[in-house]
Amino acid sequence: MYRETGITNTSSSSAQDDAALLALIQRGDEYAMASLFDRYSKVVYSVALRVLRDPAAAEDVLQEVFMQIWRSPDGFVATRGSLGGWLAVVSRNRSIDALRRKRPTECVDDIALASNYNLANEAEREMMVERARGVIQLLPMEQRKTLEMAFFDGLTHTEIAEMTGDPLGTVKTRIRSALLTLRKAFTA
Repeated sequence: MYRETGITNTSSSSAQDDAALLALIQRGDEYAMASLFDRYSKVVYSVALRVLRDPAAAEDVLQEVFMQIWRSPDGFVATRGSLGGWLAVVSRNRSIDALRRKRPTECVDDIALASNYNLANEAEREMMVERARGVIQLLPMEQRKTLEMAFFDGLTHTEIAEMTGDPLGTVKTRIRSALLTLRKAFTA
């Protein structure tokens, strides 16, 4: 399925692959939706099943969650975390809602959820990402542009120098200065 959507199949699901799939889904690409379903349906279903303890109800939640993605793929905001984590939370919330509709007298807080995701680590990671974004925004324009080209576009120092017309040494100095600024921000 990946070949038909233009996405390469790798063993690790990356945020870039997820973003590309969501972009294709936004354009109505059914193959991209099938790929996303293949990648995350087990997570969504297992979370729903643990909460609901009913395979049929868990399948209903699974269908609801993926229909939500199909209808509005822009509902996921990549800056807030990973797609897998977001889907697990959405699945959990939908399952709890289903429990409340089904058994309103039972206390939902008493249900223990086992999760493969360490939400504390994910929250800490997100805080660090936001902190790094803030520091990057404060960098001088030349440093920020060069750093973004190197780390987000994956360009080599030589390629950056060719694209910008700056000397190779200047490119290296800008990247090093930007990285030192980031390091100071995180060690302070």
